[in-house]
Amino acid sequence: MKKHSKEFESRILYRDNDFIVVNKPPFVPSLHERGKFTHISLLEMAREFHPDAALCHRLDRETSGAVVIALNAEAYRHISIQFQDQKVDKFYHTVVEGQIQFDDHLVDLPIQTEIPGRVKIDRSGKPSATFFKTLEIFRHFTLMECQPLTGRMHQIRVHLESQNTHILGDELYGGKMFLLSQLKRKHKGEDSPLIKRFALHARKIAFRRMNNEIVGIEAPYPKDMEVLLKVLRKYDAVAD
Repeated sequence: MKKHSKEFESRILYRDNDFIVVNKPPFVPSLHERGKFTHISLLEMAREFHPDAALCHRLDRETSGAVVIALNAEAYRHISIQFQDQKVDKFYHTVVEGQIQFDDHLVDLPIQTEIPGRVKIDRSGKPSATFFKTLEIFRHFTLMECQPLTGRMHQIRVHLESQNTHILGDELYGGKMFLLSQLKRKHKGEDSPLIKRFALHARKIAFRRMNNEIVGIEAPYPKDMEVLLKVLRKYDAVAD
């Protein structure tokens, strides 16, 4: 077995003859990184496992969660059309700053993606739409479900910024690192951020297989998101 095949196989959530869905860990790039190397890419790992593997979409390096991989050219074309026609349902979970109450709140704002490394809301940008729904409210934060209808770079992050909130730890778009000592009174021991990346996880994805049967897959939280929510529920819960 090749070097990374076992690690890759352990992250498979779904598999048939045409598609694999894996739970990408945080800090793993979707594609090979240019310049400074930090980790072998998900695509390289996938091709060690299956030589014809092709990523059907990408996640940011720090974003964890469900990624669909096609195992042959016909499958790749089949799902590419679904992405193009906005027929793939994607749901992300994120923790944002402040107490935010959204009930299927639609942000329909164009995004300019031509600025290297960062995007912004711009009338001349590409049409972009995201639904937001509050799942759980804490004293300082909110657990949010995000459903992007389009697939622009950094779409969820910049749409949240447009609503005067930010993903916890997303310093590129106005978020802040939040230390455990800021929540836990009389904190002892080493102080550290609640999470060492921006708190965004691709929680669910649903698409049509080659026989047009709809399959839906949910990706469990990685350890850092699990710990983050555990800490918030213990030390940042809203009083009854």
